[in-house]
Amino acid sequence: MQDWKDKLSAAFGDYQPQPETEPAPEPTDDPVKQQANQPVHIIYERKGRAGKQTTIIVDWRVDDDTLKQIAATLKKTLGVGGSARDGEILLQGDRRQQAKDLLTQMGFKVKGGYPPLHITQKHQT
Repeated sequence: MQDWKDKLSAAFGDYQPQPETEPAPEPTDDPVKQQANQPVHIIYERKGRAGKQTTIIVDWRVDDDTLKQIAATLKKTLGVGGSARDGEILLQGDRRQQAKDLLTQMGFKVKGGYPPLHITQKHQT
């Protein structure tokens, strides 16, 4: 008497199903494509910086080398100092609107900018 596995292998051969795998994403050198449709956010900050104004651009999904290239372009174009590390770009001064305009011109989706994010209304009692 034949086992049911033997009958199946006789009928269909030695079929082994292949595990489904997703195709690997193609590596790209275009930073806009690396960022895909994810927006970057612009934050204005003064706390912990001795009152100095800073513009921070966060939520980058690009590699560190690309991030440093984008930061260099922003710093050179805007004429300010700054740095790029840990997935964020820091620009000296309140450069929210200029950074937003430049990043949009470069093809990135940007959220944030003006109006100032740190202003709150005082409650009257």
